[in-house]
Amino acid sequence: MFAKAISGRSGAAPDRLQGLFIGLLALTALACGLTPVQAGAATVNLTDMEYTTAPGNRVELILTLDGEPPEPGSFTISNPARLVVDLRDTRNRLAERALEIDTGNVRRVTTTESGDRTRLAIQLSRLVDHAIRVEGNQIFITLDGGTGAAARIGRDHEPRERTTRSQIEDIDFRRTPDEGGRIIIALSDGRAPVRMDERSDRVVLEFPGSRVPEELRRRLDVTDFATPVQMIETRQQDDRVRMTVTARGPFRTAGYQTADSFTLEIDPRIDDEEVDEPTYTGDPITLDFQDVEVRRVLQILADFNDMNAVISDSVDGRLTLRLVEVPWDHALEIILEAQGLDVRERGNVLTFAPTEELAARDRAREEARRTVDEVAPLSSAFIQVNYARAEDIANLLKGDETSLLSERGQVAIDERTNLLIVQDMERNIDDIRNLVNRLDIPVQQVLIESRIVIADDDFSRDLGVRFGYTATGSLGSEGTAIGARPTPTPGIDGTDDLMVDLPAPAEAPRLGLAIGRIGDRLLQLELSAMETEGRGEVISSPRVITANQREANIRQGVEIPYQEETASGATNVEFKEAVLGLTVTPQITPDDRVIMNLEVSNDTVGEVFAGVPSIDTQSVTTQVLVDNGETVVLGGVYERASGEQTRRVPFFGSLPGVGWLFRNRLTFDEQSELLVFVTPRILDESLNARNAGQ
Repeated sequence: MFAKAISGRSGAAPDRLQGLFIGLLALTALACGLTPVQAGAATVNLTDMEYTTAPGNRVELILTLDGEPPEPGSFTISNPARLVVDLRDTRNRLAERALEIDTGNVRRVTTTESGDRTRLAIQLSRLVDHAIRVEGNQIFITLDGGTGAAARIGRDHEPRERTTRSQIEDIDFRRTPDEGGRIIIALSDGRAPVRMDERSDRVVLEFPGSRVPEELRRRLDVTDFATPVQMIETRQQDDRVRMTVTARGPFRTAGYQTADSFTLEIDPRIDDEEVDEPTYTGDPITLDFQDVEVRRVLQILADFNDMNAVISDSVDGRLTLRLVEVPWDHALEIILEAQGLDVRERGNVLTFAPTEELAARDRAREEARRTVDEVAPLSSAFIQVNYARAEDIANLLKGDETSLLSERGQVAIDERTNLLIVQDMERNIDDIRNLVNRLDIPVQQVLIESRIVIADDDFSRDLGVRFGYTATGSLGSEGTAIGARPTPTPGIDGTDDLMVDLPAPAEAPRLGLAIGRIGDRLLQLELSAMETEGRGEVISSPRVITANQREANIRQGVEIPYQEETASGATNVEFKEAVLGLTVTPQITPDDRVIMNLEVSNDTVGEVFAGVPSIDTQSVTTQVLVDNGETVVLGGVYERASGEQTRRVPFFGSLPGVGWLFRNRLTFDEQSELLVFVTPRILDESLNARNAGQ
């Protein structure tokens, strides 16, 4: 039963002001060669709107008109969920413009009239399947209750069956640049109805009242093309052709019908996080039209984006179109490409015309601008440059690729006052002023602090021994003297001689002992040991302030002179540098971080070869990204030298037990490490030199 009804009011002629406005609009459109909407008077009136419910929370809207209804056009919006139905050449004669339903998934229906079109906006709680059919002078819009696991966007309405029979003449498959698949189906009748049903792993196309030749009834394996499309199967089912396209993985579809073909595109669906900048950014839209005027579709797309449309009179033709959840700007591109059209956007107005017509119009506009520029009066302006160099900005203005000057424009500079003197048309001078205002700003500065740390840690141990004999009287021919004399033993006089002389360094502590007597000779033993340990740290801290993206260099050190012979045989004094240096080019990022190109060096004087000093070099060259005020370790060099050295008397030094009496042992372990630390600090404009130094 009917839950609610809205009765219409008797049709009334437009008032005189409205008629005058329409007349002026038509004259303006004829004068410009463009028209915002298709001319034509309303032929039918929407007189009544009511709804009824059915099992499963289904809702059916019933629209009653006072004449033959036009072919409805519709599209859906995902957020907020909404179904929009357009009735061309229809006037809205309803007493109330809104119908509250709140049943199933349908919340409210709002009607509006614009020009010769009446639009119904059906507000939904979520998108559901829907169907539109025309019977007599009524239009029935059925919306499912969405009781399934997930409601999907269905086709807007079943196309009216045609008595004419069409034939599929060819099936072509191509791989798109986006790694998608494109299926082009050539039709003998471009107005043949097409039904498209998208499922989880396939897309089914049906062509009611069509035939397919025997040679095209086959299965095409297109796996080798590396697209989501795997298989295309075409077969005849009674009086219709059924094509099943099997796809793999997540995919998205777009189908559209033009003069004599139907095109189905299946592209891989890419997650948002995998795409840095999507090609199309418009809100998704679903369109399903059968044999509809191109002008009408363009107007719907403009309305969907809340923009005005100006359509050239030369835009004509009809198309059959089905697009499901396609960004509106992508849908517009598909239609324009298929119809050979182009668009120009100015503010919130879209101008549609054939590509050649818009190109010719652009050329004419450019030619007219040049003609005006040739006779326009010139003005002079004096533009003060405060922070930048006037010469740099003048070179920018005069550059071939960046010039803002016209062919008659000139620019000069006054270096004393840092002034730009510009002569050009007034609009160009305004552009130059805007450019100078954007470029002539204080440049941020960066304080770069660097610390070069050299840490040393060394250890050595030296053990030695000497022993010999002491005797009264002369040495004679007894024994063998090796090295220096041993430490004298107090209270004993006489001559002495060494049998083993392997002591520690001269500054090592020594211990002397008399260990026995043989006849008139006294045996003496001297032990020496030396252990050294040292730690040191050298810190160099160069720092420099520079402007953003400007190279800075600071150096401190010595120049070492040396003599070098010339070709004539004379000598000449040359110099070599041994310096501590820092070279840096900072770049401040928009988020107040600093990118630095750095070169840090620490050179010292090395050994001298043939009178020419060598330079020991330690350097780091790198690029780093650092937060403001953060310290980063650029790199380091770690060196370690360790070993053991033994001196001994042959044979005796290898004897077990007593071999130590004939040996000297040196053990050493030396470590050195170089570290480079860098800290950038962005200086505030109000920071003075004293604070910067601190």
